[in-house]
Amino acid sequence: MTRASLLRLFVCLSLTTFAKAEAPPAGLRILTAGHSFHVWMPGLLIETAKNAGITGHTQVGLSSIGGSRTIQHWDAKDDKQKIKPVLIEGKADVLTLSPIFLPDEGIENFVKLGLEHNPNLRITIQDNWMPFDDPALWATRAKDVTIDRDAKTMEQLHATHDAYFKSLDDHAGELNTKYGKTAVFIVPVGQAVLALRELIIQGKAPGIAKQSDLFTDPIGHPRDHIKALSAYCHYAVIYGRSPIGLPIPAAIAKLPEAEKLNALLQQLAWDAVTANPLSGVKAK
Repeated sequence: MTRASLLRLFVCLSLTTFAKAEAPPAGLRILTAGHSFHVWMPGLLIETAKNAGITGHTQVGLSSIGGSRTIQHWDAKDDKQKIKPVLIEGKADVLTLSPIFLPDEGIENFVKLGLEHNPNLRITIQDNWMPFDDPALWATRAKDVTIDRDAKTMEQLHATHDAYFKSLDDHAGELNTKYGKTAVFIVPVGQAVLALRELIIQGKAPGIAKQSDLFTDPIGHPRDHIKALSAYCHYAVIYGRSPIGLPIPAAIAKLPEAEKLNALLQQLAWDAVTANPLSGVKAK
């Protein structure tokens, strides 16, 4: 075989290997229990998976309770119980949860039940951005309160968020140790939101002038910027792939500077996910 023939063979084999490595993974069956900071995520994740060329991605169940702790989804009765039957039948690959504050016995309850019926089940825990930017206000379910988010500094935001982030990280690690396998993962949405807010403060977030532009009310219900960011974080954790380069999702397509904003949200999501060891994803 000539040198030119060997070179052509090498190139063909290399391209074939690259194509196989980059082929989209098989779609997964997603089950979700959460509150209004989370339950819109599955629909956006469906779009994200489709944009990534993934086929077979399905949402197999959704339990939505406003302002809920995970234990409320566990305790739901009769036809309101959307999670346990799917886990018992082993029909989910991933269960996504979004507890607000710990302790929350519902998380471990679902971990234990799910692993009993599907040892390969993965459970994700979304860390949230802080309601009201202040856990004390959330604890009292404050009414008629005004939140000046635009005056918040990163020092203030970390002061009200970091202990919460650590509590979820610690709990995920404890559950993985207790059950003898890495089954529980953190989706660091709240951490990605803080990174976005830092860029807004610095005037470096395309199309977003103020921190308050991210939210619809004092509680902190999200606008589409955060929703897209959350979907990218979940995609990265669930599929172990970077969202960088995916098409602009419909949710933000009409926002100012959508192309630059989409690229920024993808990078922030990937940075947050790969920076947290509990996500199970490493930068390549």
